[in-house]
This record gives sequence, C-alpha cells and structure tokens, in this order.
Amino acid sequence: MASAVKDPRPGYGQLLGTPGAWTFLLPGFLARQPFAMLTIGIVLLVQSTTGSYGTAGAVSAATGVSMALFAPQSGKLADRFGQRAVLIPGVLVHVAGVSALIALALAHAPLWALLAVAVPTGASTPQVGPMVRARWAAKLGGSPLMPTAAAFESVTDEFTFVVGPVLATALCTGIHPAAGLIAEAALSLAGGLLFASQRRTQPPVHREHSDDAPRVSALSVPGVRVLIVAFLGIGSVFGGMQVSLTALTEHIGQPGINGVLYGIFAGGNMLAGIACGAIAWKIGPRRRLLVAYGLLALATTPLWAVASVPLLGAVGLVVGLCIAPALITGYTLVESLVPAAARTEAFTWLTGAVALGQAAAATSAGQLADRFGPSTGFLVPLAGTALALIVLLALRAHLLPRASKVVAGSADSADGASGPALDDRDRELANA
Repeated sequence: MASAVKDPRPGYGQLLGTPGAWTFLLPGFLARQPFAMLTIGIVLLVQSTTGSYGTAGAVSAATGVSMALFAPQSGKLADRFGQRAVLIPGVLVHVAGVSALIALALAHAPLWALLAVAVPTGASTPQVGPMVRARWAAKLGGSPLMPTAAAFESVTDEFTFVVGPVLATALCTGIHPAAGLIAEAALSLAGGLLFASQRRTQPPVHREHSDDAPRVSALSVPGVRVLIVAFLGIGSVFGGMQVSLTALTEHIGQPGINGVLYGIFAGGNMLAGIACGAIAWKIGPRRRLLVAYGLLALATTPLWAVASVPLLGAVGLVVGLCIAPALITGYTLVESLVPAAARTEAFTWLTGAVALGQAAAATSAGQLADRFGPSTGFLVPLAGTALALIVLLALRAHLLPRASKVVAGSADSADGASGPALDDRDRELANA
C-alpha cells in the first residue's frame, strides 16, 4: 500500500515519488516498445514481400486477434501465479514466433503459413502495460493518485506509440524490410526479462478463494464488457490509421513520411494524456468517457476526405488529442468496477480489445485501400468509434462503481472527488 498522500491535489511529482515505482517503470518502458512496433513491422515486411496491403493486413489481424483472445488468459494467470511466472515463458515463445514469421515472409511462404505463425506470435505478446497498471493499483490502492497513475500510463503508452512506429518504419524503409521486427524481438527479450526480474513490486497473487467468496472473472463484470466495446472502437482508430497512412504515403511516393504522420497522431494522444493527468477533475469518469468518446467519433469524420499531407497531419493530431481522455478514463474506471483479484485480467481484456479492434481495422482498411484507394481506409476509424459510442450511451449505467465501493466518504471513488455526491450525480444520469 502506498504511503499516505498529504497533498490534496496529487500530481505527477508525487506519483513518481512512490517508493519502488522506478524499479518497474524503467524496465516496463523498455519492454513496452515492441508492442507498438509489432503490427506496423508486420505490415511493412509482408507488404514488401507480397505487394498486397490486404495480405499484410490479414497477417497483422491474425496477430492482433490471437493477442486479444489470449491476453486476458495471461492476465488471469498473472493474478493467480504472479507476473514473472507468466512473463518469462511468454517472452521466449514470442521471440521464437517473430523469428519464424520473419523467416517465412522473406522466403515468400504462402499466406496460410504466415497466418499459422502469426497466431502464436500474437498470443505470446508480453502484456507489460497491464502488468505495470496492476503494480500501480497494488501500490496505491484507493489513493487519489490512481487517476494520475492512469494518466501517466496512458502518456507512457502513447509515447511508446510515438517512438515505436517511427523506429519500426525507419528501420524497415532505411535498412531492411525485416529490420523493424528484428528490433521488436530483441527489445521484447531484453525488456521482458528485465521487467520480470523486478519481483519486489509484483502484486500479491490470489491463489486461494472460499465458497463464500469465489474467484471473480473480470469478464463477468458488466462494466468491463462495456469498456471492452469502447476499447475495440479505440483500436479501430489505431489500426485504421496505421494501414491507411501506410497506403496513402506509398501511393503519393513518400513512404518515409508514414512514421512522421503516425507520430504526430500519437503525439497528440500523448499531449492530451499529460493534460488529463494534471487536471483536478470535478466531474465523474463516466461522463468524461462519454464526452471524450463523442469528440473522438466526431474527430475521425473528416479523415477520409483529407487530400493534403499537412492537413492530414493536422486532423490526425486532433484525433490523437481525443483518444487519451477516453483511454485514461476507461482504465481509471477499472479500479472502481473490478475486485483486486481480477484487475490484471481486466487490464489485459482492455488491452486485448484495443489489439482486436486494431487487427479488425487493419484488415478492413487494407481491403478498402486495395480495392477503392488509400483514403477509403480512413472510413474504418469513423465506423468503429461511432458504433462503440452508441453502445456506451445505451449501457452507460453499467459503468457505475460496484456496490461495495459506494461508502460515505470513500477515498477510492473513481473520481477523486466526494464519493457519495459523485455517485448520486452518476445515478441521476443513469436514470435519465
């Protein structure tokens, strides 16, 4: 449990002063880089060897789907047996899978072979981000620093998505089409093993349960299922942007600018994340999520019609600015919706949902780009976020804190504001 919080307005400085935080933050940052490099590295390598964005998107999608399906099981095992016990074998399998995928792509293997290897590669992707979030939750408990930690993690993720795609693109276009995935495998091995070695900050395992308190699956929580839909929509933005930007820059003869444009998009996400963590919010997280998601769906609307590279960069920046508030709020809500024994699993469901949405969007955008031109792929983020917004609005009542958290003066209100007053306002909205 974290030391007592004295500052009534917690911020990043106080968060980073949490005892033991840096021992998992630094290796966690290194181990996160491959996550942002994997799908774009696959797209660039497979497109280079096959000449088809549809094929590249399909292989990338297979990786993302398997990641989405297996990541929650990895999180559940980490909750039960410890992060180290899950992470080390996972890293080794992942590196072997990436190596096999590189070899098959360079050998011009058929699509079925690439898909067969993509499945274990995605399934074994190290889930370092959720594990870091679980360590924060274990250290901070119901502290007012939890929303700040969620914002900090979002900023870290988005900085990863600034660095990772730019690095992968530069390696693939400047050195060799396989160089991005080679770097991804090397970073996965080094970063994953270093993070796994930090045993003292691991959350406690939850192996035992009684008949009166059975083990809870994160997926059994209705609010988690609603958040999964929201994160699927966010994943559609990432996947649609990656493939569509790659196709568009290739079409106009400037493939090197792809990483820059995606970096601008991710940079907007990072800047918004920094701002979200610095604001002392007066409204509940559920309403913040609904507002942020509405703005995100609106921001994706003009992407498909943008003709110039500078304007596309500007619109991409706006889209990025709208993603972070939705991501941060979704992760913040987990602390109030899910019991501690299932939080790593919950975080991996959300991360997996982003990967699944990204994979589906990459496939759809690739097919649209091949058949109707590169700009049509940008319709995918619009469709994904619009559909998710409809679900969020319809099922918003499920995002209320679980009953055991609603106590007078509770310090672990998901808002960091007065618990009872905030819950009353949220109930009024739910009943509207």
